[in-house]
Order: sequence, then structure tokens, then C-alpha cells
Amino acid sequence: MVEFIRSKAPLRLGIAGGGTDVDPYATEKGGYVFNTTINKYAYCTLTPRSDRNMNINSLYYGQYQAPLDGGPLPLNNNMSLISSVTNYFQVKHGFDMVIRSDVPAGSGLGGSSTMIVSMISAMVNWLDVDMTKEDMARLAYHLEREVIGLKGGLQDQYAAVYGGFNSLVIHGHNVKVEPANITPDIVDELQCRSVLCYTGISRDSATIINTQIKSYRQGRNDEALDVSKELAKKIRNTLRYGDIEGTGRLLDQVWQYKKQFSDKVTNPEIDGLYQIAMSHGAIGGKVSGAGGGGFMYFICRYDKKGELTKALADAGAIISDFNFEPVGVKSWRSRNE
Repeated sequence: MVEFIRSKAPLRLGIAGGGTDVDPYATEKGGYVFNTTINKYAYCTLTPRSDRNMNINSLYYGQYQAPLDGGPLPLNNNMSLISSVTNYFQVKHGFDMVIRSDVPAGSGLGGSSTMIVSMISAMVNWLDVDMTKEDMARLAYHLEREVIGLKGGLQDQYAAVYGGFNSLVIHGHNVKVEPANITPDIVDELQCRSVLCYTGISRDSATIINTQIKSYRQGRNDEALDVSKELAKKIRNTLRYGDIEGTGRLLDQVWQYKKQFSDKVTNPEIDGLYQIAMSHGAIGGKVSGAGGGGFMYFICRYDKKGELTKALADAGAIISDFNFEPVGVKSWRSRNE
């Protein structure tokens, strides 16, 4: 009988405040992010081996094999995420791992952070390590941002671990997770008035984040970041009171200020899709993540959802059916004869 350890972590939809979780702004001024998770996931299956070899299989990254008895694994290839996790837990027993995601890389839904959270969850389950949600989110951030050096903020790891609608109050590298406690009726209404589409454009978030950091250090986008933080607080409150129209209008403001973070946040294709959406029933919307491509999220009038989805599809966007996911990362064990 073969035992598998499986895990899945939900991808996040950035609603407001994204960018304020990135240093140096997060340390100097403090960040505030409002986001949620959706039923798109990063999956991990870990199967123990009887030897001391690690064998990784990924549809996107390919295959990777390495012995686990020769010291720390290198962090200079596409498998740096799992190598960093393996190094941290000092794994010496061999294992096979299959990883996959419901969305392509560069989607703007926090893919790499969600994947490392899924890997950590599977590893913790296998090794029977006692870790809190806070521990897991902090470790994911530490490994991805500080050990590997991938550019980005703090929101993705915490969203994947905690799940649901949350505010993240950020002071440097300290994060307080505040559940929004939105009633099921309001979530259902928002669901019925939400449209998510893939632009078909994959982008390198690190490049966009680097330009955002450069602009901040030059004093060119600090006001936009300040306003975005306040809009995130307003959206949380507006949504909690069930004002979907008001939330949509605020989301449009979020997008107008987000475009000031960096000249790479938007492009003619994204601007074109946004204008089409706004002329076919959208109240407001934005690109999820750093920008430049990936997924776009819109809040629309209830009676215009069909018209909006058709207009976006006719313009070349790929409509993505989704539901809001209230639960964060989870892992479990399975056995096959």
C-alpha cells in the first residue's frame, strides 16, 4: 500500500492595497491590503521513497532529480521553491513530488507564493511538524523573498494560508490578519456580480515590482500608494455593509491609482479591455497582482453580467468561472492499494 500526502492552497484575488505590502514602503509607512481567495489552487502530492533521492515533476517547470545526502540543494534553477523547503526542513529521506496549478505562471493570482505554501503544508504533514498558520505564512515569505530572493510583497503567502476575505495590516514584516467577516448573503451577491477573465498575457511581476520600488524611492508614487491603502480600508467597510455598487466604484478608483505605481502596470491591451468592460456593465475593476497582464477582475451590474462576459470574450479575453474560497491551505493523507 502506497501513502500519499496531498495539499492544496487557494490562489488569491487582490482587491485593494496591493503594492503597499512591498518594501521599502511596507516598512517605512506600513501596508494595508484587502484580498480574498478563490477556488483556483496550487496542488502538491508528496510520496515517500525508500531511498534518499528527491524526484520532482511539474507540468510547467519540468522534472528535477537530486540526491538528499550531499548537503543543501542549490537555489539556482526552476526548482528553487521546493529546494528551499527541503533545505529548511533538512529532509534526508527520499520523496517524489508532483506539483501543479489551476492557472498559468505570471497570472497575477499569487501563484509562486501559493505553490510554496502548498509545498510547506505537505512537508509539515509528512514530517509531523507542529506549525501554526502564522508560522507557515512567515516561513513561506522568508523562503521565497529572503532566501531565494524573488521580488514581491507579503500578501500572497498569508492569503494562501488563511483563506477567505481578509485585511492584512502590515508593519515591516509583521502582519496582522483581520478576517472581514462578510455575511454569506453579501458574498453570494458579490459572486453573482463578479467577472474574472484572463488577458492571455503572462508577465514577470518582479520587473514591475522593481519599477514600483524605484518610483517610490524617487518620490513619484508614494501618494498613490497612500491613497490605495485608504481605499482598501473603505472597500472592506463598504463590502461588509453589502454595498456592491459602492464597492465597484471604489474598485475603479483603486485601478486609477494603481496605474500610478509604475508605468508597467498597464498597457494598451489592458486599457482596451477595461474600456470595453466599463461600456458593457462593469462598475469597476482592476488587474489582480502587480499588473502588466494576467487576470482582470470586475464588479458589474447584476443584469449586465451576460453582456459583460460576452464583450470581454469577443475582445479575446478568456472568461474564468470561479467561486470565492473561504478556506486556506489544507493537507491530507491518501492511500492506494
